[in-house]
Amino acid sequence: MSLALAQGRIELLQFFRTRESLVFTLLFPAMLMVIFGSIFKSVEIAPGVTLSQYFVTGMIASGILSSGFQNLAITIPIERDRGVLKRYRGTPMPKWVYFAGKAVSVAVLALVSMVLLLVIAVLLYGIKLPDTPAKWGTLGWVSVLGLVSCTLLGIAFSSAARTGRSAPAVVTPIALILQFTSGVFFEYDKLPTWMQQFAALFPLKWMTQGLRSVFLPDSFASQEVAGSWELGKTALVLGAWCVGGLLLCLLTFRWTTRRDG
Repeated sequence: MSLALAQGRIELLQFFRTRESLVFTLLFPAMLMVIFGSIFKSVEIAPGVTLSQYFVTGMIASGILSSGFQNLAITIPIERDRGVLKRYRGTPMPKWVYFAGKAVSVAVLALVSMVLLLVIAVLLYGIKLPDTPAKWGTLGWVSVLGLVSCTLLGIAFSSAARTGRSAPAVVTPIALILQFTSGVFFEYDKLPTWMQQFAALFPLKWMTQGLRSVFLPDSFASQEVAGSWELGKTALVLGAWCVGGLLLCLLTFRWTTRRDG
């Protein structure tokens, strides 16, 4: 545990010393929330629910996606390209410590991102914090399962980019497609059926739906495609992606670049 925490501290120091990572991972979701939340503020989609409130709950889920999937799928190829992973592999440090350090740093970043986005949502857009232990519990398990699945998928997908320079170009469009199809920028039930079915294959759709059950009125559940929050199915899908993400990590992760063999 001490090794994992020490590695996590190193990862966090590297992150906060890199201005581009800080802006992209933490500040960019907050800026999007302010911009689009202000545009949607006067649009009411249900009694007592504005489009901005619908949108900001999705942006909280997107913050988790950004902290886990995007962050790791971009930074790991850069480290691999620079030979950092190759040097780690050659040290006596157990391999699991590297991944534990990434997990610690991602957990801290996701918590900071969630707190920042919640402050903006409460102060500017009328979002109310959970008022029952059950809703706090739902917030907890949706966030944890979502973060674990996004973290594992970020590690697995880090092998998709051939070079560190190409990683943002490979990862960012995928994240944007998931955001546009998963009920972040638009109401999920208003999207074409094929788009809903596509988004339902991935964690972000279920994270946004789970968080809507926490921050929107219970009456809004009738507006969902299934007519309910589907929390049981949400837990099942996110749990399946945690297992699937772990298997993908074991199958795809590379310590060296393709040119190094």
